[in-house]
Amino acid sequence: MSETLQTTDVAVSDADLLAQTAIAVREAGSALRERFGEVVRHQTREELMRALAVNDDAALDILRPRLTRLRPNAGWVEDELDGGALPPGEWWVVDPAEGNVNHLHALPEWAVTATLVRENQPVLTAVHLPLTGETCTALTGAGAQLDGRPLHVSQTADLGLSVVATSQARPDEDEGVVRRVGSSITAMLFDALVVRAAVPATMHLLNVAAGRIDAFWQFAGARADLLPGALLVTEAGGRISDAEGRPWTPQSQSFLAAAPGVHAEAVSTLSR
Repeated sequence: MSETLQTTDVAVSDADLLAQTAIAVREAGSALRERFGEVVRHQTREELMRALAVNDDAALDILRPRLTRLRPNAGWVEDELDGGALPPGEWWVVDPAEGNVNHLHALPEWAVTATLVRENQPVLTAVHLPLTGETCTALTGAGAQLDGRPLHVSQTADLGLSVVATSQARPDEDEGVVRRVGSSITAMLFDALVVRAAVPATMHLLNVAAGRIDAFWQFAGARADLLPGALLVTEAGGRISDAEGRPWTPQSQSFLAAAPGVHAEAVSTLSR
């Protein structure tokens, strides 16, 4: 049975807003789950991009009206490759099919995400995994949860005992960024226990927040694939910075999320 999205003309708390956002991403996830299962092959980049857009639209047809009713005056960002700062005010940063290419290849690592950003700070986020039915949420100052259970980053204090992860460079990325990704993976292969490399970033960041892996890093990056996980990790007790250990913002050229015990070692490895 579908959950009911409650909307009123009166102001609601951020906690209530998060609950309604979670309903919206679950509804969108159900639509994508119905489309999942067959490997879709394409002969050209144009065919692939059209198929990705169809998936996006199936989720956006649900997300856009529901989230707009919740915050009629909020702006809307759905370009998953966009980066940088947002104008003042409230913005919905949405990835309707995070890991869309995985969905088309019948791989399980994909999600639906919606994050409310207020004055360039993520306030709340909801990440739904349609194949498992799990929903991760975070609210600034109130912690991160997986289906109502608190999330906590790992207590690992040795990078040599850590599982770490990164995402690949985006399509048509600058050659310098691609080479930096490759060299960072090599450095981590020497220093960490296990290195995972896959898309999408949100899935890795969810695992950092849940204590399943110990660190995630990425170069360049975009708002839609980093903001949800950044809030999840922060509210689960993790540390967020750029790869050099400086404070991270959406304008940063790199990103690192880690358990506090391995953050400094990860910075040292990535800075080599």
